[in-house]
Amino acid sequence: MIRVSLPFLLTLAAALVLATSGISAATEDDAGNAKAAPPRAMVDGTEPGFRDLGEADFKNVNGKPDTWSWDGNAVKCTGDPVSVTRSVKSFTNFELVCEWRHLRDAGNSGIFLWSPIESLDRLEGPGLPEGIEVQVLDLGYKAAYEKGGNKANWFTCHGDVFPVGASTMKPFAPMAPNKRRSFPTRETTRDTGEWNHYYIRAINGEVRLWVNGVEVSGGNQCSPATGHLCLESEGSPIDFRGLRIRELP
Repeated sequence: MIRVSLPFLLTLAAALVLATSGISAATEDDAGNAKAAPPRAMVDGTEPGFRDLGEADFKNVNGKPDTWSWDGNAVKCTGDPVSVTRSVKSFTNFELVCEWRHLRDAGNSGIFLWSPIESLDRLEGPGLPEGIEVQVLDLGYKAAYEKGGNKANWFTCHGDVFPVGASTMKPFAPMAPNKRRSFPTRETTRDTGEWNHYYIRAINGEVRLWVNGVEVSGGNQCSPATGHLCLESEGSPIDFRGLRIRELP
């Protein structure tokens, strides 16, 4: 008869839970007993149905020929001029994943969802379209903005979601003072030069954003709720990589 200690059984049970739940790490408490790591909502684009988005899937709208430089499902943006590259295809219900990193302190960029072709066709010079914007700000943007004596109470650097132009959305709380932006519930954005992960779910006029595995912001009753994806160039170099999309019914 083999005697097995209770701590060993607890450790084995924890390992089995992790194996069946897809969590790959465990930690120990102060007494040395195994405990499961907390679950994370980290859709990374390796799930069935996702496909890469690359140069053939996008069209430069109002940037320079060298504003966007593609390499597979990664793209480098110079930030000059203020402009966008849009998806060739229009989307309605989908999930989008990507990573991004600002290369300069106080950088500004964004990802537009459901931009109508009419607003894109009007962009002959520098400018941005309508649609629902998922903000991509460097952590240094707030400090740079407040240097001029302005109060940065109407935006955050951690994943705001908001409508642009004539587009509309009912934002999730917490909200900006003007009630147009959904502010993040958690501050999870990483600093200049570090990669950040976005998972965006856009279904039936509702947008939800996860930043580095944590759901933080979004809104519903979006109008329009179909249109083009756009990557934003707004004055500062930025890299995107791992762009993948899963279209939904």
